[in-house]
Amino acid sequence: MRQFTATAYIIQEGRVLLLLHPKFSRWLPPGGHLEENETPVEAMHREVMEETGLEVEIIEQENIKVDFWNAKSILRPYLCLLEEFPAYKDKPAHQHIDFIYLTKPKTENPLPNDVKWFTLEEVESLSFEEIFEETKQTIRHLLCTVKDSSLPQQAST
Repeated sequence: MRQFTATAYIIQEGRVLLLLHPKFSRWLPPGGHLEENETPVEAMHREVMEETGLEVEIIEQENIKVDFWNAKSILRPYLCLLEEFPAYKDKPAHQHIDFIYLTKPKTENPLPNDVKWFTLEEVESLSFEEIFEETKQTIRHLLCTVKDSSLPQQAST
């Protein structure tokens, strides 16, 4: 079975915002399942607000924008992943099709206790028991490779 999810990597001043996921006990970016009739962008914004209390702005990377009565662009994700989830309690093994967005904060609110800003060095020091390897790889890419003038204070390579 496949389920659709949306995730936000929130970047600011060369750091990434992660939360300690209660089910996996690992540091992950905010995100979650799409609700009925929800676009991936809407789900991402809702999940970020629920999990961090922040409003975010997507860093756009569109090739073309369409805006007609019968077809309208939605912001495309930075990355899409097919993620494997083993059986857990009463839930069978399944996959997530994850729409991953690159974002920056629009608001600054106090963060919940299980949410923290990380530098690349702090992420690199986390073990497999603390962070998934694909999360670490994505953060490494975002903080070292992405050169986008809309990002606040990009870390150098």
